[in-house]
Amino acid sequence: MDRTEKRAFVAYLAGVFAETSMVVVTRNDGLTVADVTDLRRRVRAAGATYKVAKNRLATLALDGTQFDGIAPLLKGPTALAWSADPVAVAKVIVEFAKTNEKLVLLGGSLGSQTLDTDGVKALAELPSLDTLRAQLVGLISTPAQRIASVVQAPAGQLARVFGAYAKAGDAEAA
Repeated sequence: MDRTEKRAFVAYLAGVFAETSMVVVTRNDGLTVADVTDLRRRVRAAGATYKVAKNRLATLALDGTQFDGIAPLLKGPTALAWSADPVAVAKVIVEFAKTNEKLVLLGGSLGSQTLDTDGVKALAELPSLDTLRAQLVGLISTPAQRIASVVQAPAGQLARVFGAYAKAGDAEAA
């Protein structure tokens, strides 16, 4: 990489750090190309990005951002994963690390809050943003359904009463 490529990469990472909400730092010592390809595919499917970056360039990009607390984690063969949905990226990395011991979770940052390994794992156990939205919509729609059934219940009861009187009248006429 020459200097202009390095400057462009630092600017790219700084832009990423300005727009994202979660960054996870991993050590990928000894991962095969097939393992990294599988990890990247899973991360991409979750709407996140996984990138191996030179530690010095990543540290320069972190300077002055809300994620500068993860700079001490950038030692050795590290990679960064980030996403706007904090739970999605944490879930993918934690699940992959469970099945492949060569990927080691070092920590991360949720906004300005620096997380250790346990913090990222706890975040991975939360439901995803889409699941939370679905649950919220379900909670909002349930009272509306109950109101509709309560409003319809008296009319249904009246119809059953009239039906009973009609049957009683038909029975008397016969």
